[in-house]
Amino acid sequence: MAGHGYDEGHTIAGWTGVAIVAVGGSAMGVGVCVGSALALVGGGVVVGLSALVTWGLHLAGWGKPPGVRPRSEWGMRVRDPWARDGHPGCVGCRLAGRGRPAVTALSAAGPTVAGDGTGMEVRGVAVAVGGGAGADLGRGPS
Repeated sequence: MAGHGYDEGHTIAGWTGVAIVAVGGSAMGVGVCVGSALALVGGGVVVGLSALVTWGLHLAGWGKPPGVRPRSEWGMRVRDPWARDGHPGCVGCRLAGRGRPAVTALSAAGPTVAGDGTGMEVRGVAVAVGGGAGADLGRGPS
């Protein structure tokens, strides 16, 4: 496992978020045990704040996106140098107006003319999924 290249969860943002959630969850647990609505609501507010704190730390470069990184970037005290531009496919970065959406095979803009492998062309199709030979791609009456 040492050479796998992943360091999931080893970030200041991740551990800070977990610590704050633990406090909020504990307060909610106490609220359930003693029947205190105030502890339940207070714990829920703390849990909600943990998401905001974690998000803020992530945007400040103290949280890293998932994926393979060189071992030199694994340390908790290593800031993410690409956080300012946003991480591809990161919901938190997209909510902050950073980065760009992850490009997948189905989200790439396709041609306006698509072939189905039989020499027939279909006009006005953005992406033809599953358009093998004999597939009905809206050619009209056959």
